[in-house]
Amino acid sequence: MAQLKITQTKSVIGGKQNQRDTLRSLGLKRIGETVVKPDEPVFRGMVATVSHLVTVEEVD
Repeated sequence: MAQLKITQTKSVIGGKQNQRDTLRSLGLKRIGETVVKPDEPVFRGMVATVSHLVTVEEVD
């Protein structure tokens, strides 16, 4: 199954509360931190919410 490698590239300072909560739910706390999540609709939706703060790569 494919996986998503999600890296936080920008700060959430000044962002909306739902964006902060979404990053926290993804397990991201700092700029440059990376997490690997399964490629599921739930995580795709979270990434769409904070797409301007993260970069995403597909990993097999």
